[in-house]
Amino acid sequence: MELRQLEAFVAVAIELHFGRAAERLRIGQPTLSDLIRRLERELGAPLLTRTTRKVALTGAGQELLGRAKVILDEVAAAGAAVRRTAQGDTGTVRLAITPPVAPVLAPHLLGAAGEHLPDVTVAVQRMWLPDLTRALAEGTIDVAITCARLPDTPGVVNTVFCSEPLLVGLRQDHHLADRAEVMLDDLAQKRLAVPSDSLFPALALALRQALDSAGVSPPVVTLEATDLSASGWANQPEATWVLLPASLGTPPETTARPLIPALRVPYTLQWSPERTQTAAVARFVRLALATAVPPGWHLEPGHLRHRG
Repeated sequence: MELRQLEAFVAVAIELHFGRAAERLRIGQPTLSDLIRRLERELGAPLLTRTTRKVALTGAGQELLGRAKVILDEVAAAGAAVRRTAQGDTGTVRLAITPPVAPVLAPHLLGAAGEHLPDVTVAVQRMWLPDLTRALAEGTIDVAITCARLPDTPGVVNTVFCSEPLLVGLRQDHHLADRAEVMLDDLAQKRLAVPSDSLFPALALALRQALDSAGVSPPVVTLEATDLSASGWANQPEATWVLLPASLGTPPETTARPLIPALRVPYTLQWSPERTQTAAVARFVRLALATAVPPGWHLEPGHLRHRG
């Protein structure tokens, strides 16, 4: 039994006229009659009664009509679903993020995806940087977004597409806390509290890169606090200051101020075009690299709206 035979039978059953059914299918009437005869022969039962005046369904024809409509509807739906998936209108994107992406950037991008890719499911997983790198290499995730600039990896595209400001955190009684902006040079020799490499490897790397870009290498002490926002840093008397990504908020007993020169945390999107299995992944990547950045953030060269 072929789909063409079912289509021919349903057309005749609906029209109850071979000429109109042939026009509906845009085939010749002899071809239509042959399709029906072959279908009846394969099923071993007459489906239609034909006279010079009319065409009518037999009992077997009535039974087949309902089932044939369901089959043809399912085939049409399957074809539409495949086309939508191939075009990236539907599908699942497995997105891995490191913890600093979660407070602002991830919800921002998910909101854009919900608006522009409403039938694409974005499945988000939080990972530490080493796990994220391994998962991307193994193909168990489709897209990765993390803070920090990452080394190039064969087969993986790294795109630094946005960044957020870094603020300096000072105790409220610090003599620089009442300034509108703080000069980085005024703190360069003071002890900086930094996140643990083992707890927050992506953020620790991003902060090192920011300091290196400014040519500053202050003495450091590892934060005792195990939360991303460094909430207890002020309780470590050996620490004078802390660098705070704006999206993580201001810890208790802390005054946050802009730095001069400005420092930023860059965010990198990674994916492997060669291993991409659905067009939905490519569409999500393009959306992430093209949508406006969160308020107060900055475009980086990999962003499609960047103007140099």
